[in-house]
Amino acid sequence: MITSIELGDFLAHAETKLEFEKGVTIFVGENGAGKSSIIDGITFSLFGQHTRKSNKGLIKRGSNQGYSKIEFSINGKQYETVRKIDSKGSLSATFYEITKEGRVEIAAGERKQFGESMTEQVEKTIGMDFEKLKIASIVQQGELNSIINAKPKEFKELLNAIIGIDKLDVASESMKKVTKEFREKIKTDLGYDDTHIDILQRDFEKYQQDIKESEPEKKQLESEQQQIQEELKKLQKELETETPKIDKINQLELRKDELSKYAKDTMKGIQEKISENERKIRDCEGCFDVIEQKIDFETKIQKVEEALEDSSNKIQEMLSQIASLKEKQILASKLQLKDNKCPVCDSTVEKLNPFFQVEHIKEETIKLQENIKLKEKEREMYNQKKKEFVEKVQKTRDAEATLRAHSINTKEELIGIQKETQIQKEKLPLINNNDLKQISEIDEHTKLIFENILKLELETKGFSEKEFVNLKNTIEEKQTSLSQIHQQIGGILEKIDKAEKQIDLIQNSILELKKVKKYISKLDKVQTNIFSRDGSVATSLRSWALNSISVKASEYLSFLNTKIQRIALSEKARDVSIACYSKTEVLELESLSGGEKVSVALALRLGMASLLGSSNLNLMILDEPTTHLDVERKKSLVRVLSQLSEISNSQTPMQFLIITHDAEIFEDSNVEQIYKFESKEEGSKVIAL
Repeated sequence: MITSIELGDFLAHAETKLEFEKGVTIFVGENGAGKSSIIDGITFSLFGQHTRKSNKGLIKRGSNQGYSKIEFSINGKQYETVRKIDSKGSLSATFYEITKEGRVEIAAGERKQFGESMTEQVEKTIGMDFEKLKIASIVQQGELNSIINAKPKEFKELLNAIIGIDKLDVASESMKKVTKEFREKIKTDLGYDDTHIDILQRDFEKYQQDIKESEPEKKQLESEQQQIQEELKKLQKELETETPKIDKINQLELRKDELSKYAKDTMKGIQEKISENERKIRDCEGCFDVIEQKIDFETKIQKVEEALEDSSNKIQEMLSQIASLKEKQILASKLQLKDNKCPVCDSTVEKLNPFFQVEHIKEETIKLQENIKLKEKEREMYNQKKKEFVEKVQKTRDAEATLRAHSINTKEELIGIQKETQIQKEKLPLINNNDLKQISEIDEHTKLIFENILKLELETKGFSEKEFVNLKNTIEEKQTSLSQIHQQIGGILEKIDKAEKQIDLIQNSILELKKVKKYISKLDKVQTNIFSRDGSVATSLRSWALNSISVKASEYLSFLNTKIQRIALSEKARDVSIACYSKTEVLELESLSGGEKVSVALALRLGMASLLGSSNLNLMILDEPTTHLDVERKKSLVRVLSQLSEISNSQTPMQFLIITHDAEIFEDSNVEQIYKFESKEEGSKVIAL
């Protein structure tokens, strides 16, 4: 039973909270006043479902978010569900149980990939999902007759949910799970289950046939194996005789290669020695002649250095004289005679000393400068000579360094190298020859190798390598054939052994699996007859439920004053059919008027509501149930709804929410509550009457 609903900025409701009692509650008001929004508020809070196009459409215009919260009781326990939606489309949801200590969270959110689903927990608590509750307990405006328009199969599924046959499905699935796990356990233990008996029987016969067919083939292969073994024994004996020869052939080739390689290495060494000696000869040729002139050049350098020093001293001396003359020139310019008299002592001087004569001093200075130039040319000449002698001395030093680098101390050593090089050159034509006999004359080592070659040639004379290769190939072919036959025999023996083992194993497995099959057959019988929704138990339950709904629906129908006297629901195969009876005939649903169809639908829904008196939520909502009813039928409907209060006072109370704009028909009616809805600018306003 729903005890309260609270809507905040939800559809037309800015802030609405309604309290509910047992029995019948009426919502009255004009169209658009927000009466039907209560249904969307209930289903959105419980299941996140509604009749609007999108979740965002639930938010009151001008608001950023809205919410719906309901409190309800089931089996003495109090619960609360809250769902919120914002303008971005983000959802939040929480499911609580209300205890004396406070709210205890049961589930939150809808992260089904993590096993978290508030809706799933609500469905388990209520015992129905949104679709089933909508058909059985919520009659939307203009949809009162949807129950009679539902497909027969859908009607049967609804009936199964109402009477709890879904729980049989759970039990049936559990039985299937038990059977499956039992089979899996048997398969784990034996490798098979009872579904494999026929397969195992065929395997058993196949293995017997395999053994029967393998014996002759094994005997034939064993005969071929013996014949090839004898042929192979003869060939291997021949091979043992010829094998040492092929080894000696290989040794012969190795000795020839060794001799050729030794000759090449020797020739390479001689060539390298010749090249080295020729390089020494080239580098050292003329070095001794150059070295012999070293003392003469060093002496000449010493003399040139002495001459250079003398020239430098004389130049310096003349530069000093020029400096002295310049000083005298200054003094002479001050001692010029005036009227043959001395400017200092005024005495008569007939003739001045030349060193007091400016012209004489200039002449002397010029002479000295010319002599300096001559001496500088002379010094430049000595420097050039010195450079030439130094270069020649350096050549003698380079020659000494070259001789030291090649470790040659005397001319005789150089001449010896020249003679040795000539001898080595004379050996080259002898070595650079493919004639092994000539090569053997190089030294004692080549003679020893050549003698070994001659001995091996004698021992391998007449040997045919082609015939030897053919012999080996023939032996390999025989060995391959023998190996293949051996593998084939092994495969046959393995096949026979495997078949014999499998026959024993299959025989034991078949005996065990026949027992398992018998046991599983009993389990399947229980699952099919007792727990299946089409079994005898479910069929009996549906028969009882159909009869109960038919009786109750017929009772309610009698209050509605129609020509229909009785409604009968019956199960046919996988469907549930609806039959209507007048006093004299069976009436087809298609032949009924609109009002009569509504009456039938309402009677069926009330009959289901009576059956739902033992379900979890015990709720039924009728939205504009008086549509398509004439005045008399409306009055009859009111009388029926008034009588619903009696149901609400029974041991299993039922709750009814009736939405209508025909407020006048409920005047003087026996209902628990009436709420009047009015449309205001700020939102729906609800007043308790």
